[in-house]
Amino acid sequence: MEIYKISEHKELIEPSSKWFSDKWSIHQNEYRKSMEASLKNQVPQWYVVIHQQQIIGGIGVIENDFHKRKELKPNACALYVEKQYRHQGIAGILLEYVCLDMKKSGIDTLYLITDHQSFYEKYHWSYLCDVLDDDGHMMRMYRHR
Repeated sequence: MEIYKISEHKELIEPSSKWFSDKWSIHQNEYRKSMEASLKNQVPQWYVVIHQQQIIGGIGVIENDFHKRKELKPNACALYVEKQYRHQGIAGILLEYVCLDMKKSGIDTLYLITDHQSFYEKYHWSYLCDVLDDDGHMMRMYRHR
């Protein structure tokens, strides 16, 4: 298994944007535009885990993950690991990789929203507060420094 930063492997934009779109039901073009923007910007950034030539996991970093607290940025988003690869620590490896990569770019604090409880604490994320998402639902906001 290997982690690829999309901005360093632009040939992965098409398959990665399709993969994320299939997982999160957001139009592929939205992911494609964000991944193309990552070629020129510090944020957004996108990462995938590839095993045997298949994407098995991924995560992104964007300015705001569709919530009302716009000052809490950037946000880790779209973390997903294929079911057959879960419980192997891949999500934790991705979270750590993203945090270290962002720190290299001078970003030492990341945020994320989720409805999970206790999952992110295992990976040194701290619950910060509840926030309202753009659909009017309360979500848990976590921070990593």
